[in-house]
Amino acid sequence: MSADEGVDPSRVVADADVLAADLLVGGPAREALDCVRRHSWMDLVASDALLADARAVIGCLADDSLADDWSDRIADERFAVDHPAGDHPALASAYQGNAAHLLTFDEGLTSAGANLTVQPHMAVSIRTPDAFIRLFDAERLYESRHDGKSPGPDRDHRA
Repeated sequence: MSADEGVDPSRVVADADVLAADLLVGGPAREALDCVRRHSWMDLVASDALLADARAVIGCLADDSLADDWSDRIADERFAVDHPAGDHPALASAYQGNAAHLLTFDEGLTSAGANLTVQPHMAVSIRTPDAFIRLFDAERLYESRHDGKSPGPDRDHRA
């Protein structure tokens, strides 16, 4: 498979740190994931391993009850993928889910060198949530993939 074969620009992966920040902090992480939640034609891609990592972070920073509630809800909302054990959960979720976007606060993944290393294997844009917010245009993406104008947000992102 070539690096860009099958990549779906409407699929987004959020690393465990972004998932936890979305729930616990808000800010750019929540704003970026709200871009996904607002549109029924977009998918948040995540493996069980990725959700387990995020659940552990949430449990450590908040409490296990909140982490369990979050885990139950997100498991139903995400586009589920599988990957081999030992793979980096966010990178593997992006690869297996053909996601075009990976959101993370991990400077090791967002560096130019990391992006260049990943590109021969998969066409994924690895960015921080604030960079995604600045560059992502849901309406333009919709119109490039569908006939007609974008209907705009069609889902309650807080439901």
